[in-house]
Amino acid sequence: MSAHRLAAVLPVTILAAAMAAAEGRVDYAKDVDFALGELKKDCGHFFKRKDVDWKAVEKEFRKEVREVRDHAAHYKLLTRLVARLRDGHASVRKLPAAEKVEWPDPPRGRQSGPGMFWCRSGGKILVKNAWSAAADSGVKPGMEVLEVEDLPAGKWIERKTAERRDLMGFSTEHQAFFATCHWGLEGDEGSTLKVALRSPDGKRHQPTITRHRASTVPVGPAFFPEGMKQSGRQSYGRTPGGFGFIHLRDVPGELPGQLDAMLADLGEMKGLVLDFRANGGGGCDHDAVFGRFVEKGTKWTRSPAPIPSAGERPFAGPMVVIVDAGCRSAGETMSGFFKEYGRARMIGESPTAGMSSSKKTIELPSGLFALYVSVDSNMNRFNGGKGIEGIGIPPDEVVEYDARDLHEGRDTMIRRADEILADAAK
Repeated sequence: MSAHRLAAVLPVTILAAAMAAAEGRVDYAKDVDFALGELKKDCGHFFKRKDVDWKAVEKEFRKEVREVRDHAAHYKLLTRLVARLRDGHASVRKLPAAEKVEWPDPPRGRQSGPGMFWCRSGGKILVKNAWSAAADSGVKPGMEVLEVEDLPAGKWIERKTAERRDLMGFSTEHQAFFATCHWGLEGDEGSTLKVALRSPDGKRHQPTITRHRASTVPVGPAFFPEGMKQSGRQSYGRTPGGFGFIHLRDVPGELPGQLDAMLADLGEMKGLVLDFRANGGGGCDHDAVFGRFVEKGTKWTRSPAPIPSAGERPFAGPMVVIVDAGCRSAGETMSGFFKEYGRARMIGESPTAGMSSSKKTIELPSGLFALYVSVDSNMNRFNGGKGIEGIGIPPDEVVEYDARDLHEGRDTMIRRADEILADAAK
């Protein structure tokens, strides 16, 4: 009998039971109860650090699971549960029995951004980058974002962040804020975003921007130095002050070789900026990378174990490392080496994302789904023995973007790095 005819002859409660039987007679409440216990056991040591009220979570999800009637709704409920861990790596993974389970909500259309990213400076929200539709609408870097969809900018960001948190985990507050100022600006292709802006000269602008084929993925600096070259996804060249500049977009296995090529091409330098902004992570031999910045024929002894110099042309001069909350996972451990071991001065608008951990997969009793979650912090010796997960790597010096710099096309972080390296050169 078709589902339509069945619905016509059976009471709602019996129909629900019949549909549940067709789905395999899964005890969804048992899955949730098991998950709550296992997550508390394996992840509970992070709860205080991340301000997670697990008793409230238990109460919320033991109640909500009573309304779950099918695998798709269960999938969404578990995703929302895992988001409560405030874990940037956590996810729900389908097991073979759930291979054909689809997300219950209608599929989204093609997503696009308005062509701008934001940042926070002096308590204000500023336009950090502007291109595509936003630039065509008169939006320029350095403008202050006053209102979004008729809400004060700060209130809109707060609301959007809470909305995203329902389905996504963010390991720190600064990671969540950064994500909203980038990915959070996306919407359906062709949808609009109404904003009120104030330019540095005090003039007010109120464009309505139509999202059209603009990426929502941060790329790193607000402005790259001129004349950048590429090595894989990495960029390199010279800062306006004449110092070496390398932006690491990720941490691939071949990074040591990429660094050899970039350092050889850069040649003699009085100082070097190593920029990890928006580094998405990866995996490589961290000691081999660090060794490219240790004087040839020597070892770095301020690390727990001496790290030998590596590569044909290692750079041993003064260094500045730049980070932001878009620097994630292996990007955090790698950038953290330079600060924690005293090799470079670290600057940035905030700590790194704080999502660098060892993970565990927890299979649920139904055999439908598994939970992939962080259970221990990476680099537990960092941050005075607290590790990285839920904290990040705090910079030695917090440097916020300057509205005038942005308006005039200067990257405040690179400008500050030039100043530090110029002082070191003296």
